[in-house]
Amino acid sequence: MINTKIYKSIYKLAEELLEADRIGNQEKFDAFYAELKAVCTDNENTDKDHPEQWETLADFTEDLDEALVIYDKALAKATAINSKDHLSSIAFSMAVLQLETGNKEAAIQSLQNAKITANKIEDKEFKVEIDEMLTKLLGE
Repeated sequence: MINTKIYKSIYKLAEELLEADRIGNQEKFDAFYAELKAVCTDNENTDKDHPEQWETLADFTEDLDEALVIYDKALAKATAINSKDHLSSIAFSMAVLQLETGNKEAAIQSLQNAKITANKIEDKEFKVEIDEMLTKLLGE
């Protein structure tokens, strides 16, 4: 379970990052990104470490290869606490980036992993989204 205070600070930073991106203010975006990265780094390998913060950091990482590395870290942390919700959402996000970088095979593998971990989660629409994307890729 993520620390409530940390969750709120991550959520607030995510909102600030979205707003900075929406208005096209790169300077603000970079400042909020640095703040989020500091939260992740400060909490790493402590009892406050959680896949949620790493997944959020990866979501806002503009360099796709770097984002994939951070998603990998988030995946390892989600695996450690056996969080099915995080495992499936991280694998899905990785698949999207892997497709963007032209790595279809890795994307299929990520989606298959997402499908396996998603069988234990509540979000039915997300399960459908995973299935549809996987079916489309396998049919190409």
